[in-house]
Amino acid sequence: MVAERLADIRERIAAACARVGRSPDEITLVGAAKRQPIEKMRAARDAGLRVVGENRVQEAEEKQPRLPGLEWHLIGPLQSNKAKRAASLFSAVHSIDRPKIARVLDREAARLDKTLPGFLEVNVGREESKHGFDPETLTEQARPLAELEALRIVGLMAIPPWETEAQRAREWFRRLRELRDEVCSRPEWSTCSGWLSMGMSGDFEIAIEEGATHVRVGTSLFGERPAA
Repeated sequence: MVAERLADIRERIAAACARVGRSPDEITLVGAAKRQPIEKMRAARDAGLRVVGENRVQEAEEKQPRLPGLEWHLIGPLQSNKAKRAASLFSAVHSIDRPKIARVLDREAARLDKTLPGFLEVNVGREESKHGFDPETLTEQARPLAELEALRIVGLMAIPPWETEAQRAREWFRRLRELRDEVCSRPEWSTCSGWLSMGMSGDFEIAIEEGATHVRVGTSLFGERPAA
């Protein structure tokens, strides 16, 4: 079942790319594995999934030894006291939601002699319940982070406001793309990759049409998460 779902998602990614003249090779599928059982993750890996995203450091610590052959990304919020473990465990961090976390990750990655790609999480809807940089002050807040050495800011990430219709998420994805263009056009960000981590199970095709390079798909790939 997981293998069939993965094949279907890849077909949908290819179709979305074709609609806007992009190549599927530009898209990294991140299997959002929060609370998903090892068996389903192993099935996805065996069917060709290469990147998984975890929301919690401790969950990745438990699963990684049992699932070799995968690249692990952190896609959930990070507390500064867990940054050392995160820098060691993950190949990328999508959820850098404030300057303090960026600086701590930079320090810990430097201690490991490691270059760690990171996305700045933007609270595009300015929702009180969500983490992230304010879109109105992002450029100013991000400027000093261009000087970090071990943490390399590669782009932006967002979890837009929930919409009853997937198409209504388009404006939020477009807003993140515009912010990316604004930030990466500045001289201090000349090395920025311009990546966009946006789009989940219900709207990843729209996100791709609006420029996503990384889509975080959980339920459509693994099925419903078990209760906590």
